[in-house]
Amino acid sequence: MINELKNLFLAGVGSAAYTYEKAAKLIEEMVEKGKLTVDEGKQLSEELKRNVTAKKNQLKPLTKDELTSILNDLNFASKNDISSINQRLNKIEETLSNK
Repeated sequence: MINELKNLFLAGVGSAAYTYEKAAKLIEEMVEKGKLTVDEGKQLSEELKRNVTAKKNQLKPLTKDELTSILNDLNFASKNDISSINQRLNKIEETLSNK
């Protein structure tokens, strides 16, 4: 479960980096085509960098309690829930096999 959440987080970071790269490339292309002046392109690039940096600084890692709270809100089964279900299933299987 933790690996899946880590992968999800890394995918989000990767997509943000990809989006930044695409936006920077688009600005360069617009400058090359003459749709933006070099100064306008530099201003847009700097604004993009500031926005990305600001968003990055707003992010903070989740604590264990916060992650547990999120998983509880999503109604994921806990280890205890699964253990309880396994015990009940074993009892049912045992009862059925004795008949």
